[in-house]
Amino acid sequence: MHKQGKILIVDDNEDILFALNLLLQPHVEKVKVTTQPERIGHFIEKFCPDVILLDMNFHQDASSGQEGFFWLDTILKTDPSAVVIFITAYADTEKAVRAIKAGAADFIPKPWEKEKLLATVSSAVQLKQSRNEVTQLKQQLAALESNRPPLPEIIGESGKMISLLETTEKLRDTDANILILGENGTGKDLIANLLYHSSPRAGKPLVHIDLGCIPESLFESELFGYEKGAFTDAKKEKPGRFEIASGGTLFLDEIGNLTPAMQSKLLTAIEKRQITRLGSTQPVPIDVRLICATNADIHKMVDNKEFRQDLLYRINTIELHIPPLRERGNDILLLADFFLVKFARKYKKDIRSISSSAQRKLLEYAWQGNVRELQHAMERAVILSKSYVLGTDDFMLTNVPGRKKTETFNLAELEQRTIEQALIQCNGNISQAADLLGISRFALYRKMGKPEK
Repeated sequence: MHKQGKILIVDDNEDILFALNLLLQPHVEKVKVTTQPERIGHFIEKFCPDVILLDMNFHQDASSGQEGFFWLDTILKTDPSAVVIFITAYADTEKAVRAIKAGAADFIPKPWEKEKLLATVSSAVQLKQSRNEVTQLKQQLAALESNRPPLPEIIGESGKMISLLETTEKLRDTDANILILGENGTGKDLIANLLYHSSPRAGKPLVHIDLGCIPESLFESELFGYEKGAFTDAKKEKPGRFEIASGGTLFLDEIGNLTPAMQSKLLTAIEKRQITRLGSTQPVPIDVRLICATNADIHKMVDNKEFRQDLLYRINTIELHIPPLRERGNDILLLADFFLVKFARKYKKDIRSISSSAQRKLLEYAWQGNVRELQHAMERAVILSKSYVLGTDDFMLTNVPGRKKTETFNLAELEQRTIEQALIQCNGNISQAADLLGISRFALYRKMGKPEK
C-alpha cells in the first residue's frame, strides 16, 4: 500500500506520542513527535508536515484548551494552509465548534477509536493535498492572466517561412520538447507562442524566462523557487517558474547562455521531473512541455564542450530553424507594409505607402538585426517622415547594404539567389520578375514554394 502524508504530533504526554506513532507509522509516509509546542515552527520549516495533531492542553493548563488555541493561531499565521487536528481528553461540543471556527480541520477525543482516528488522519492528508493544488492553481492562474501572449501574427510567404509554418502545424497535437534556432530578431518568441497556442496545453500556463538575463546566483531561486527564510530577503515563499508552469509550457529563451553549473541543475530537473525549492527538502513534481530557443550555434558549443550533449538531447526532440530576414526575399516588403500600417495608426500619421526606391533599399539591405531591426527602422521612418510616401531618406540604415556574398555552385542556392535578385530588380512584382527570368508566373510561384494567387 502506498503511504501518503507526513504527520507531526505535538503532545506533552510521551505515552500518547508513543501510541500515536506506533498506530500511524504503518499508514503514513513519515511521523515526527515532540512534547514542546514552541518547536512547531522548526518542524513546519524543516519537516513540512501535511497534518499536525495538536494537543489542546499542555503543562500550564489542564483542561481549558487555551494553549491549544494559542498554538493553532501561531501555526496558521506561519502557514495559512496548514491542516491541524486537535486532540484532547477534555472534549465537549462547545470546544469542538470553537476549534473548527478557529481553523482546525477536525477534533479527536482521547481515548480515540483506532479506525476513526486513521480515517480522520487520511482525510486530513487529502485535504492538505487539495489545498496545495488550490494554491498551485491560483499561482498558475495569476501567471496565466498576466503572461498569456496573444495568438501571434506570422507574416511571410517565402519558401523557407512556408516550410517552417508547415512543420509547426505538424506539431499541433504533440507534447514534444522543441528547440528553436535562429539569429537575434528573427522571431523565435513568436514561433514559441504559435507552438503554445496550437498545442494540447493551450489555455494552461505559458511561462517565459530569458536565461540570458539571470545571473548564476539567482538561477535556482528563479527556476525552482524558495521557502520563507531560505535567504536574507526571502520574507515569504515563492514558487519558481517550473512550478508555476507545471501542467503547461515553459519557454526558456537564450538557453545557450547557461553556465555548466546551471546546465547541470536544469538537466537534473528535466530528468527527474521534479524540483526542490531553496530552503526545502521536499521535492515538488513538475509536468512541463519545454520550448527552448537560442541564437547560438549550439551544436558547435557541444563540440567545444561548452554545452552538455545530454541536455541538448533532452531539449531538442524537434529542432526548428528560423531563417534570417535577408534570406526571405519579398517577405521584407510584406513586413514593411505591416509595420507601416501599425505605426501610422499608432502615431496618427497619414502615410500610405513606401516608394519604389525605398523598397529597393529595404530589399538590398543586410538586416543584421532581422525583423526586429526592420520594425525599428519602420517606426523611426514613420515618426520622422513628413510625406504621404516613405522615401529612401526616411530610412537611416547604418550597416553596409548588400547581402553577404559567398562562392557557391549549389544549383538550388544559385536559383534562389537569382529569383531574389529578380524580385529586387522588379520591386517585388511577381509578373515582371517571371518575365525577367523567362518563366511563367505559375512556375515562379512553384519555385518560391507558395501557392499561386
